[in-house]
Amino acid sequence: MSEDSQAAFPFMKFDLLEKIRIELRGNLDRLSKAAFEAHAAATDPGSKAEGKYDTRSLEASYLAAGQARQVDELAQAVRIFETLSLPEFGPADPIDAGALVEASLGGEIGFFLLVPVAGGMVLQHEGAEVTLLTPESSLYGKLHGMVAGESLEIPPLMVLAVS
Repeated sequence: MSEDSQAAFPFMKFDLLEKIRIELRGNLDRLSKAAFEAHAAATDPGSKAEGKYDTRSLEASYLAAGQARQVDELAQAVRIFETLSLPEFGPADPIDAGALVEASLGGEIGFFLLVPVAGGMVLQHEGAEVTLLTPESSLYGKLHGMVAGESLEIPPLMVLAVS
């Protein structure tokens, strides 16, 4: 990464954090509506079993319960990101939570943001694809503690820049 793009990293992190918040809120709105509809279907008198092999109401209740759990998890993620601030890292600082990392992974350049929740979310930002990693991710574990310029052989991983 060039010095110009390194200087843009902090601004990118602030914008990226706001983009994540907007995405999570939108996902929460959509999932909340779907969960409400699933709950309505599960409690609708028309979904009552018509025979001993009719499992419509049971399936609808499982769907409603699962979506309610997802809504709770997503609401928690929204709450966390509403107050989350991302620390700045210098080129010699070890990678830790909140770091935005540019890395070469198997020869492919990627951007990764180490966050407490919402792992796996991928966002397009300023022409780059940024993947959110949580501590449960093996890649998070491999990146944690590395510094810019450091590399691993397995998997072939090289940290190019950290912010």
